[in-house]
Amino acid sequence: MPPSRPRRPARPPRRRWAQWAAGALSLAVLAASCGGWAMVNGVSDAIDRVDAFSGDHERPADDGVTTFLVVGTDDREGIPEATLKQVLHAGGESCHCTDTMMIVQLADGGGRASVVSVPRDSYVDIPEHQDPATHRQVPAAKGRINAAYGMGGAQLTVRTVEQNTGVRIDHYLQVDFLSFVAAVDAVGGVEVCTSKPLKDDYSGLDLPAGTTRLDGAGALKYVRARHVDGSSDLGRMHRQHRFLAQLLRQAATAGTLLDPARLGQVTRTVLSSVKADQQLTGDDLLRLVSRLKELSASDADFATVPLAALDHQVSGWGSTVLWDRPRAEALFDALRHGRPLTDRPAPGPSAAPVPAGSVAPGQIRVQVLNGSAVQGLAARVDADLRGAGFATTGTPANTGDTTAVRTTVRYDPHWDESARTVAAALPGAELAEAPGLGATVQVVAGTDYRGVTGAPSSGPPPARPSAGASPAAAGGTPGPADPAAETGAEVGCP
Repeated sequence: MPPSRPRRPARPPRRRWAQWAAGALSLAVLAASCGGWAMVNGVSDAIDRVDAFSGDHERPADDGVTTFLVVGTDDREGIPEATLKQVLHAGGESCHCTDTMMIVQLADGGGRASVVSVPRDSYVDIPEHQDPATHRQVPAAKGRINAAYGMGGAQLTVRTVEQNTGVRIDHYLQVDFLSFVAAVDAVGGVEVCTSKPLKDDYSGLDLPAGTTRLDGAGALKYVRARHVDGSSDLGRMHRQHRFLAQLLRQAATAGTLLDPARLGQVTRTVLSSVKADQQLTGDDLLRLVSRLKELSASDADFATVPLAALDHQVSGWGSTVLWDRPRAEALFDALRHGRPLTDRPAPGPSAAPVPAGSVAPGQIRVQVLNGSAVQGLAARVDADLRGAGFATTGTPANTGDTTAVRTTVRYDPHWDESARTVAAALPGAELAEAPGLGATVQVVAGTDYRGVTGAPSSGPPPARPSAGASPAAAGGTPGPADPAAETGAEVGCP
């Protein structure tokens, strides 16, 4: 287990995430009516600084794009217990770790952003480092990515992300979640939508179906919720993407953001408790504001690092998740080269809503079974689903029954959102509850199978590039970095 971190003097809390939206994307709000260098430089002077980069190790090459690592730490020092439990629904002890981690990249020249969520339980290589308590060198070892912060602070967190992704991090942001609440209130709240009621007793979320405008406290519950259904942290990351897309949409349309007084209030509220790397200057902020000037929800791509295993048990660490290395490498390759994560055009105002099911395909594990007498059908369906971005088992099998006509999606009711995403990709498929099935969704292929929506073809499994190979190296022009990536227009409210 990672070593415990020594107690620090009480200070303003740095807690759950989530809220990086206020710290990073509220800079997009600045773009609408920034008052000039003096204002931004004053904000820069007020930001708390952290030494996030060390010069004692080799780093990825400068790729010419601006990439932020945005984290929220699980640190609740200084918050009254009553506030934690009764208002924020966030009691318990701090783990001195990063609760949420996102790689945020701005395309060179502006006009596009990419947001990649890194699951906090990712089992990765943690580099050799110095223990902050004993000052002894700790050898490199594997562990959860969110533990790197407790082991070596911002520097080790950045090094761990760079080493495992090959993506160069240019700036580091660490956000106070209380400022998120105030910032959401300052912009008048943010609308979110859901096709079914969402309730999480742990975070305090109790959201009805439909569209709801959330104030700061409600938004905090929304982005923190991990117990809405069986999707846990993966579902939470998807909801965070939805929230950011809505925040961008509102930033682009809210006339109140053109009010310098309101803008100044939001800016001071947001950045008063942000920690940033020492290299982020006032000039950097001005360039950032300029590049975000025309950014809208449809100009932002959202993705989560693709996973191969959702419950990888490790002695001393417990349940962890493993990356799908070939697909993760394709995603990181796109970031290294500043390419969009999607190649799909954003839907226009009259486009049909995104199909029901809030979990992205790459986060859904699918097992395919052949329920018909058609030889090789299960393998073909497995390949098609994988081509559409689903995390298939790659081990299709027969049910022993060859009479199935209609394709059926079998699922545990706790994973209904995942099942609906799968069913939406299989035209004509029916849903069938299977309590106790667990996180894996089963597809029983029937003779009515005609293909998968979004699959490139219905044939043999597509060749995958080896780890370290770029999509171009695998042949042809690079397509989307990951089929599960979505634009802000797709994850936002219709």
